[in-house]
Amino acid sequence: MAELQALLLTFLKAIGKYRWYAVAISWVVAVVGWAVVYKLPDDYQASARVYVDTQSILRPLLSGMTTVPNVEQQVQFMRRTLISRPNVETVMRMVDLDIKTKSVQEHEKLVDELTAQIKVTGTERDDIYTISYNNPNPKLGKQIVQSLLTIFVEGSFGGKKQESDKAVQFIEEQIKSYEEKLAAGENALKDFKIQNMGLLPRQGADYSTTLADMADKLSQARLELAEAEQARNAIKRQMGGEEPAPLTQAAPQQDDSINPELDGRIQAVEKNLDALRLQFTEEHPDIVSNKRLLGQLQQRKKEEAKKRVRSADPGINYSPMMQQMNVALSVEEARVASLKARVDEYNMRLGRLRSQSTAAPEVEAQLSQLNRDYQVNKENYGKLVERREAARLSGDLTSATDMLSFRVIDPPTASNAPIGPNRPRLMSVVFGASLALGLGVALLMSQIRPTFVSQASLRSATGFPILGTISMNWTDQQKIRRRRRLYAFSAAVAVLFTAYGGVMAALLIKPT
Repeated sequence: MAELQALLLTFLKAIGKYRWYAVAISWVVAVVGWAVVYKLPDDYQASARVYVDTQSILRPLLSGMTTVPNVEQQVQFMRRTLISRPNVETVMRMVDLDIKTKSVQEHEKLVDELTAQIKVTGTERDDIYTISYNNPNPKLGKQIVQSLLTIFVEGSFGGKKQESDKAVQFIEEQIKSYEEKLAAGENALKDFKIQNMGLLPRQGADYSTTLADMADKLSQARLELAEAEQARNAIKRQMGGEEPAPLTQAAPQQDDSINPELDGRIQAVEKNLDALRLQFTEEHPDIVSNKRLLGQLQQRKKEEAKKRVRSADPGINYSPMMQQMNVALSVEEARVASLKARVDEYNMRLGRLRSQSTAAPEVEAQLSQLNRDYQVNKENYGKLVERREAARLSGDLTSATDMLSFRVIDPPTASNAPIGPNRPRLMSVVFGASLALGLGVALLMSQIRPTFVSQASLRSATGFPILGTISMNWTDQQKIRRRRRLYAFSAAVAVLFTAYGGVMAALLIKPT
């Protein structure tokens, strides 16, 4: 502690040797600094407060029909990007600051100054935002704040609207592309159907289904033909004098070959069945239908054999019954002929289908591929049309004032009294800096031109023991001069402090 005190005392004595330099430098720095602070231009603040209402009844009503914009996020984005270079340049054009710049460097400097001085503050909880700007010209500051407020309000509506318009434009381009694809697909389907008219499947049926259906129709036609032939033959037998046996008598024993036409029919079916068995299995539809027809013919042959009875009446050909039977025979002959034509047609169709057994499935596969591609393009086209309408509705919803409303709480105003600079504080800083600089210069000079101010410093520098010191014997004139110098130094310091007090009193009483 004693060493620290001794060191401090040494520094004070060293500074005291160059005290007049310290006072002079303090006076010069203080006067120059006070003059600079006094000439600083006044700073006026212009500000405005706006309330953003993000609650709207349209949001729950239209939430299921279109994409509802996130207005909170939109406002926060505008707040964060309000002080951007494009917006600042727009403000400069709105208040005619851009015409005052004569070079690119001046323009860039002005943009940087505005970016640094404009402030936007607010909270998401209250939705109240404050735009402020400081400038020596209060009128210009008010105009800049008004321009920023206009950009803030209009930008919140225009940004999302432009995005919606771009989305609608993109979707319309995609719709035109899909329209071309649909037209090309329709033309391809048309050409394909024209080229493969006979091989195309029917509505809701493929080739195998059509083939099985045609085989069933052929079997049914053959059965009907056999029934018609049996009815015709029965009429012929009745006309030939054959009558059914009475129900109370037993049927006479007759030969199975009494009806050669029926026997020929049975033999033809058996031959056809044998030929089909060489190509197909027992479960094939043609074999199943022929077996069913053969059983029906055999059963009918047995029934006719039981009911066949010869008629002994020689005048039966001249009876009215005989004439009716002739008419019925003609009808049955016509029916048999038509059924034979149907069976032949079905045989021809079935043969054609079997001959197309290789080409038809390939045509069906190509048609399915064309229909699948066309349906995919059609579904995408329908979805794009719906999305386009939703995007248009979203754009209209974004630009609706009911979705996002602004209320100006405090219009742009400029303060009547300057808010800066804080001259009292700056004056105090200058005064303190002047004192510190004066003491620092004096200390620096004492280190540049060092002298021994105590026994300890001399002993420390030389390493020799100090036996004693001799005090200075001042004369009366020297004492008077030293006293005058001390009074003058004290007066200079006192006047410096008095000047500081006067400056501070003048600023506090009447701020500029």
